[in-house]
Amino acid sequence: MTVHTILKMGDPRLLRHAQAVTAFDTPELHRLVADLKDTMAHANGAGLAAPQIGVDLQVVIFGSGAPNPRYPDAPVVPRTTLLNPLITPLDDELEDGWEGCLSVPGLRGVVPRWRRIRYQGFDEFGAVIDREAEGFHARVVQHECDHLWGTLYPMRVRDFTRFGFTEVLFPGLDASDDD
Repeated sequence: MTVHTILKMGDPRLLRHAQAVTAFDTPELHRLVADLKDTMAHANGAGLAAPQIGVDLQVVIFGSGAPNPRYPDAPVVPRTTLLNPLITPLDDELEDGWEGCLSVPGLRGVVPRWRRIRYQGFDEFGAVIDREAEGFHARVVQHECDHLWGTLYPMRVRDFTRFGFTEVLFPGLDASDDD
């Protein structure tokens, strides 16, 4: 398939609200999902949303079933393709955590997210997905789905003393993994 260029913060296409997927199990949709997977793997991403490659559809992928080099201490997130997602918090508890983004290269910030969520939607074949997640898994889902509604994680940062360059904040990580 194809590795796409990932749009960077400042590109107005990242601020749009993506359109719902209306046709499942099509060659075009399978090609998009394959391209997202190839692009995410090439960038060592924890997830990727269709708007990040300029496609205005509610499609996100996340997880790899293996540890992620950008988040070496985080638990493994199951490989998932999620379309037309709905996220519901399971309680009011928020948890602060460090986030980075392939569309905001070289930077990390602390972002509050719901600690426990339920996410629902469909896979690319139209099969229903209905799961509960917590911790890092829940954070990744919320981060990726934010891209579908035109929100980048810096918009959620509350304390800018905890926002900066990866190479300064995390000298043990390879900052080029954030590019």
